[in-house]
Amino acid sequence: MEDKLTKFRKLLGEISDLQSTGAVLGWDQQTYMPSGGAEGRAMQLATISRLAHEKFISDEIGMILEDLEPEAEALDYESDEACLVRQVSREYKKQCKVPSSWVAEFSRVTTLAQQAWQKAKAESDFPQFKPHLEEIVKLRRQYAGFFAPFDNVYDPLLDDFEPGMKTAEVKGVFDELRPQQTELVRAIADCGTAVDNSMLYREYPIQKQWDFGVEVIKKLGFDFERGRQDKSAHPFTTSFGLGDVRITTHFDPNYIGRSLYGTVHEAGHAMYEQGIGVSLRRMPIAQGASLGIHESQSRMWENIIGHSHAFCIAFYPRLQEYFPENLGDTDLESFYRAINKVETSLIRILADEATYNLHIMLRFDIELALMEGSLEVAELPEAWNSKMEEYLGLTPPDDGQGVLQDVHWSGGMIGYFTTYALGNLIASMFWEKMKEDIPDIEGQIERAEFSEILGWLRRNIHCHGAKFKPMELIERVTGSSLVSEPYMLYLQTKFGEIYRL
Repeated sequence: MEDKLTKFRKLLGEISDLQSTGAVLGWDQQTYMPSGGAEGRAMQLATISRLAHEKFISDEIGMILEDLEPEAEALDYESDEACLVRQVSREYKKQCKVPSSWVAEFSRVTTLAQQAWQKAKAESDFPQFKPHLEEIVKLRRQYAGFFAPFDNVYDPLLDDFEPGMKTAEVKGVFDELRPQQTELVRAIADCGTAVDNSMLYREYPIQKQWDFGVEVIKKLGFDFERGRQDKSAHPFTTSFGLGDVRITTHFDPNYIGRSLYGTVHEAGHAMYEQGIGVSLRRMPIAQGASLGIHESQSRMWENIIGHSHAFCIAFYPRLQEYFPENLGDTDLESFYRAINKVETSLIRILADEATYNLHIMLRFDIELALMEGSLEVAELPEAWNSKMEEYLGLTPPDDGQGVLQDVHWSGGMIGYFTTYALGNLIASMFWEKMKEDIPDIEGQIERAEFSEILGWLRRNIHCHGAKFKPMELIERVTGSSLVSEPYMLYLQTKFGEIYRL
């Protein structure tokens, strides 16, 4: 078995190298590549993705898996080897249903679409992006068809990001959350307690924003020896291997919150990737267990920790030193309330915690309609605006602040948005368990001491990579299946105190 595993790891390592090469090109495309490079980059990425896919679904991989599967069942269930064979076998059977020609075309189309989206968003011109999105929706419908029969056409897409999760389960979670979050938002709106956040919307020089953000995430535990930060139109995290994890941030010179919490959010993703066990290097399981688990890490650092009163104690005095002319007249309590102000907003990434999931539910509804065929791409702007009015009581003044605001569809990531809401629930469950294990957690945050917190995450979540299914990992860590109660208790307690409900 050892010889077979050695050969297996060698083949998988070569596939990982191809995928990492593609990730480098994708990162460059969104950070430094001139716009004129889009056509060439599309073909480069198409070639690399096709080669990686062909190598993964090869008969050679299939025969080795056939030999290894019965032998792996005799190993310790939690061993690296057993988990590797189990998870690769699942993905192999799935990817064998997808033609390599489709993989190459999807890569080519989405590379061009991301360039088109950037221009269309900047000019608030949906018709400019429409033909690209139509191709993507067509391809995603084709992709789902490879896995028929299914309970819902959305299931195969959701499974790409949240393995094992079904559309019906997401609907159930959202149906449970929606009335509770709507009630909380209504109670806040009706309570009569005003929160002033105008100090966040002053002129904040970008270089100082950058410097402060770097200082913060270094304290949190982001390792700049194994990562770096750059600028992009939409923040993202990418990994080229355990020793090279990149984040990007978008800066607004007139709003401090966007860069600060965008940087902390992406650092949460990156620290997860940096914490994966070195024994998993260059293997398919050297990644997050799912996007929901990944989002639990970014949302925990950004919101539960980053928007906490303890975090303000730790970092607000330093922020005042960076921007005395803007924040010198604002005390810590006012700043804490300002960064947690609840108000309906047009832009998802700027939404407060109480309303954020409503933005996700809106996107879920639209994606589901697109995939089921009850909504066409040409109807998207009108459908988006209608859903914004229904969920948040707002109508976008233009498509740049509406249907074009997110990068995800240009990358073909239909099925991704639900993981943000799932990540909120999972983060709250992990947080409850962490508080049990680290009684002084609030005090440690106040003192800007994050080594024990990061260490807990490393031991319980990060080091495992994708060895376990997401719901399996949640149960391992918390002893419970996915539930919404900790999340709603967190929201109700936090905003009940802020708004004196």
